[in-house]
Amino acid sequence: MSTTALQGLLEYLYGTLSPKNMRWVANHLMERAEQAEPEALRRYTMDEIDAMLDRAEAEIAAGHGIPHEEVMRRQKEKLARMKKTGYRMAETV
Repeated sequence: MSTTALQGLLEYLYGTLSPKNMRWVANHLMERAEQAEPEALRRYTMDEIDAMLDRAEAEIAAGHGIPHEEVMRRQKEKLARMKKTGYRMAETV
């Protein structure tokens, strides 16, 4: 939605809603926005980041995951297959 359309909607709501109704709409919009926002965009606390790092380090120590060399080998194979089939990557801007 354009900024102009959003501004028009706001002006309409300002003219029609009571302060109590404005708070009700605002609360419901915030709840819906928080539910719709992908987890990746959520801000993390340092404790959460530390916990994620601890889990990742424990997985590596347990031998889980894929070594860098294997990831690169798979990537090269995938690119070779793509070139063989004539697939073209998008150009960067």
